[in-house]
Amino acid sequence: MVEIAGHAPGRFAAVRDAFAANFAAGEELGARFTLVEAGEVVLDLWAGHADRRRTRAFDETTLTPIFSTTKALAALLVARLVGEGKLTYEQTVASVWPEFAAAGKASITIEQLLSHQAGLAGFPDRMDPAEWFDWGAVCARLAAMAPLWPPGTASGYHPVTFGYLAGEVFRRVEGRTMGAALREDLAEPFGLDLWIGLPDAEFDRVSEMQRPSAMPNFGERNSATIAAFLRPWSQPAGRSQDEWRRMEIPSANGHATALALARLMGALANDGWLDGEDILSPALIAEAARRRIRGQDLVLPFEMSWGAGFMRNEATHPWGPGDQTFGHSGWGGSCAFADPQRKLGGAYVMNRQSTDLLGDQRPRRLIEAAYAGL
Repeated sequence: MVEIAGHAPGRFAAVRDAFAANFAAGEELGARFTLVEAGEVVLDLWAGHADRRRTRAFDETTLTPIFSTTKALAALLVARLVGEGKLTYEQTVASVWPEFAAAGKASITIEQLLSHQAGLAGFPDRMDPAEWFDWGAVCARLAAMAPLWPPGTASGYHPVTFGYLAGEVFRRVEGRTMGAALREDLAEPFGLDLWIGLPDAEFDRVSEMQRPSAMPNFGERNSATIAAFLRPWSQPAGRSQDEWRRMEIPSANGHATALALARLMGALANDGWLDGEDILSPALIAEAARRRIRGQDLVLPFEMSWGAGFMRNEATHPWGPGDQTFGHSGWGGSCAFADPQRKLGGAYVMNRQSTDLLGDQRPRRLIEAAYAGL
């Protein structure tokens, strides 16, 4: 039996039981689940091991790669630019990134870009997978590329390119990278253990990932799905793990604790208040989370509902019953969500990855048990 650490009050006893059951069923290596209600951390559990050899405990200091859950951080950072009056969701991408207008992309708006409607889900033409480590080269490719489908007509999930698209817009408007802004404006001031681009000094705290033995089910594979996920160059490769950790890719390589993610999402669920300070106005939170498109995704085998960079819960309900809940999930199971109706934020991280693209059953069980205790 694995020892469960942390705290869960009596009303969340079923969450602790579900957490223990995930380990007892052999579905976890190491994991953490945290809930924040009305700004207060009300549940925080962790257990297991941070390495595949099971020699290192997964504890409250363990950092975990969160893959696409990073996109929730990127969406928040863009929303803060909108709140500062430096950007609007309705303006075109080309208004801040002129080269992007090439190949019929002049009319694509920021909100279309953030809601995966731009048709730039992946690169159909052969490239060296190591090129992903060259920010300028990837952004130049994206600026020159013709969309894979008519922009604005459908969503098609952008698994990796999203980070370069949103990150380049952010950099051109703000001057800093998303990783620097996250660290300087949110992580350091509020004591949040969140990173996009990890310093070498933090490497010893990172949990070792246990990859799944099978591929996810992508459903019927079309040209967009193949470009996004299934080409040899669809993901960064050809460099060391250390270089991957250092690289800032705001779609894919964030590192975090569940506590830090839950506190941040808890603020978005609580009118933007984090430790007594307003990080985003309630009106802007609602605008960032507002539905931009809903329908069958062209890349993922799901009906999806997208806000301005946030997944919306209403289509598939991976995060409890609330239609207004929003957040993001990451490859292998991680997730972070905000429920403004119940002022609840939560996050789940783990280092044993499943093949589920969305709605991993391990956090589903925890979240369902949590809602039963509210």
